[in-house]
Amino acid sequence: MSISIYVINLDRSTDRWNALSDQAKTLQFDLVRIAGVDGREIPAEQRTACDERAFRRNNGRTMLPGEYGCYRSHLKVLAAFLETGKDACIIVEDDVILSADFVTRAEAALAAVPGADVIKLFNHRTVGFRPVAVSAFGDEIGRATHGPQGSAACYAVTRMGALKLLKTIGVMRFPWDIELERGWASRARIYTTRKNVADVKEGSSNIGTRSVYKETKFPWWRRLPTYAIRIVETARRVSYALKK
Repeated sequence: MSISIYVINLDRSTDRWNALSDQAKTLQFDLVRIAGVDGREIPAEQRTACDERAFRRNNGRTMLPGEYGCYRSHLKVLAAFLETGKDACIIVEDDVILSADFVTRAEAALAAVPGADVIKLFNHRTVGFRPVAVSAFGDEIGRATHGPQGSAACYAVTRMGALKLLKTIGVMRFPWDIELERGWASRARIYTTRKNVADVKEGSSNIGTRSVYKETKFPWWRRLPTYAIRIVETARRVSYALKK
């Protein structure tokens, strides 16, 4: 397997890129920097491939500029990866903390589940985890029946996985971290490691704080359609997690 590490980094976040580059040099990793899409510089009326009406209905709130930029940035990386002849890649955001065994554990996870399209390597939670395989490094790979698991800061994706994602979820209707897990919608085989293969710096989000998210939420009565959608999504997630 030939694997590369792609890093999403905003042009204004030079400190983050320098810090991650220093880590990579110490560990002798080669990084491919992809300039992130800065959602704050794109007026709402100029957003493309974005169904804001569906986003509001699905999430019960308005979209943050950073969420839009994040979504477009991940799609940009997938497209760049497909232009290479690589079999798979690792996509990370620039607040990830690398470790010496980072690449080998990611490669071993992909080898343990040959049909995987995506394997998430970092999550905030893996409740109701159902393992399907164990890698050569002892990492359990599987799916969680409860979600969202939180964060898309680090994941491995194959060529077939990138093709499926670009084809099916090119239009934004959820935040990227939620959409990435929705294998039942993208028809992609999405898995996760039970334990995190990488770590992320706390409080480093470029998107927004909890208070910022709270300010975007609609009153409860406007979120009734969202609650119904979440019930259906939960049932679909459980069904998907139980599949092999």
